[in-house]
Amino acid sequence: MAMIGLAVVAAVVLTVVLTRPDGTKESRGEVLLQAAGKSGPDPFTESTARDDDTPPSATPLPSSSASANVTRGVDGSAPGLYGGTRKVGACDVEKQVDALGQDPAKNKAFASVLGIDAAAVPAYLRALTPVQLRMDARVTNHGYRDGAPTAYQAVLQAGTAVLVDDRGVPRVRCACGNPLLPPVAQRSTPKRTGDAWPGYRSSDVVFVAPATHVVNVFVMYDPKSGKWFERDKGDTGTGDKETQPPVNQPSPSPSLSLSSSPSSSPSSPSPSTSPSASESASPSASSPSSEQEQPPEYRSPETPPSPGAY
Repeated sequence: MAMIGLAVVAAVVLTVVLTRPDGTKESRGEVLLQAAGKSGPDPFTESTARDDDTPPSATPLPSSSASANVTRGVDGSAPGLYGGTRKVGACDVEKQVDALGQDPAKNKAFASVLGIDAAAVPAYLRALTPVQLRMDARVTNHGYRDGAPTAYQAVLQAGTAVLVDDRGVPRVRCACGNPLLPPVAQRSTPKRTGDAWPGYRSSDVVFVAPATHVVNVFVMYDPKSGKWFERDKGDTGTGDKETQPPVNQPSPSPSLSLSSSPSSSPSSPSPSTSPSASESASPSASSPSSEQEQPPEYRSPETPPSPGAY
């Protein structure tokens, strides 16, 4: 059954390159490797992750001849992309709501990263779904220092507890309460900092691309029981239902590519804010650039983006 899960995930992997609309790569930077159980630099809140078990090994991907600065993407609706324990939410959502609610400055900074009003944070968090990553995943992480969010590129270890939105995209890392955005491109192969975990391979790192439709039900895998279950969007686990292993899932079109938001200016790339070489060190305190603040758009080159597209 576990092998079926690996096959399903592999079936929805596509090769993409993180580029700007004009085809040029983003500025050179660093990528911090963040183990599942560590809070990392400048956390927004204390951990709200519920499952402290040893993280599972990352799901291996088919070999690829792509260059080192090419990151493969997985559709946010892919069965088996996420896992966890049936009937147990990977994150304590109410604890996260309370932690931010007790610090208005952090709450405002958190909201600014995600582009929502500070007053909307509780409802926003409660609409997300708690899950665990089953693959090492690239994201733009955000710490909190000197009253402002600090953006940096990171790889989250498989087993990391996250809250995902209705397109399957990670939006909060529960070990630190940090808001997350999709990754931004690097000019060349990024320098890895932090501590790699056993089984880490850069070729197995993916990013989560937003599903083209709202994901009302996430099909997840429970590594403890070896069984599959379904979790409704926004449910913390109480309504989980056992299901059969998914089969014959369609693969995404290989023509899909990840590009910067149409609102970003292709002529003025902003450098990524890079953390220091130690996981315990703090990233640069500069505010996220406009390109980091805007979620990338996931689209087919044949289909022009519509106004207000993701």
